[in-house]
Amino acid sequence: MIRVLLAEDQALVRGALSALLRLESDIDVVGSAADGEDAWRALQLHKPDVLVTDIEMPGLTGLELAQRVQRHELATKVVIVTTFARPGFLRRALEAGVGGYLLKDAPAEQLAEALRKVHRGGRAIDPQLAVEAWSDADPLNDRERQVLRFAGEGLSAGDIADRLNLSQGTVRNYLSEAIGKLGVGNRIEAYRLARQKGWL
Repeated sequence: MIRVLLAEDQALVRGALSALLRLESDIDVVGSAADGEDAWRALQLHKPDVLVTDIEMPGLTGLELAQRVQRHELATKVVIVTTFARPGFLRRALEAGVGGYLLKDAPAEQLAEALRKVHRGGRAIDPQLAVEAWSDADPLNDRERQVLRFAGEGLSAGDIADRLNLSQGTVRNYLSEAIGKLGVGNRIEAYRLARQKGWL
């Protein structure tokens, strides 16, 4: 049996995925979580073979969850199922050791097949995205990405500094670096471009 944990913040989608996977004779859904931190706790409790996660979730994103799985060298393999057909997301997912990256509009039977393939040690990646992912490299580092994400949410440099335990000057430097690397005029344009590319 392939033991699967689901991490998805939308209850309807989480329920549908669970029902779909339970139809498979060789797949057992051992738990589910509505946000990234819950998923991390459930991972340690259930020790599933495969984690199926969305990208955008409260707490930890699916990408941050995958990075944590990689950093802690857990045996659990990660498959991302998302609406985001963004090459930047796929690139970051692959760097975090993700075994599968599927879009939510893929045919249902593809998910079970992808889980089997990833469980065997293979990869299951949307082929068109795979080609695009390597054509446009993400110039931002983790801290610039973090600061830009908060700026895009409308936080001031002071608020961001408080959240990240940095000085306001340091926050402004990170924002300035991100704006320069992306070749745009201000933090909002930088945020929009980075979101569009899938770098945030």
